[in-house]
Amino acid sequence: MPDTTLTWLGHASFRFDTPGGKRVYIDPFLNGNPKCPESELEPERIDVIALTHGHGDHVGDTVELAKKHGCTVVAPVELADWLGGKKGVENVLDPNKGGTAEAAGVKFTLTNAHHSSSNNDGEYMGEPCGIVAEVENGTKLYFAGDTCVFGDMQLIGRIYSPDVAILPIGDHYTMGPREAAVALELLGTKRCVPCHWGTFPALTGTPQALKELAPDVAVDEIEPGDSVSL
Repeated sequence: MPDTTLTWLGHASFRFDTPGGKRVYIDPFLNGNPKCPESELEPERIDVIALTHGHGDHVGDTVELAKKHGCTVVAPVELADWLGGKKGVENVLDPNKGGTAEAAGVKFTLTNAHHSSSNNDGEYMGEPCGIVAEVENGTKLYFAGDTCVFGDMQLIGRIYSPDVAILPIGDHYTMGPREAAVALELLGTKRCVPCHWGTFPALTGTPQALKELAPDVAVDEIEPGDSVSL
């Protein structure tokens, strides 16, 4: 069975293509994202969109993309209700933390995260979440979302044993490299794709700093538009 291909679209936005040929977008902040490559602004196809929380730099183009492609959206329950109610998105799955929803053959489990969650109008969008996505061959990707490090990341590692951790490292709005290094220790994950860095001046954390602080972890330092195989 082929590998999973993970592509960084800048900031905290990702696309991954599963061994079964499904295409999943995580937090598709494309238009308005200064780091999203121009060639990635108009997706050619989408099977699933999964969201970690309601901030505009994560919900991004979800409403327009879901209506255009008719894809399933997986989001925490309050955010899902807002998308399906006020925004008219038709195919929405609404798990909450600890719950799993399956779409297009991929299992999405919501985990805890420590951050905040509101839309651009200040409306409450529920609590922020991380996402463990398990693809057809059992590979597990942990998207931490926007979060600080917290002790129960050890439980995420114990329960789900993710093969790769996609962690924010920019600092200011999320954890920086120092905290991300501890997060990797708690998770026990030996591969990391850092994100939420370099988009705006306030996000000063770098993959190089994380590499120095977590020397036993393979840190994939990639540029927006680049892909890694999992």
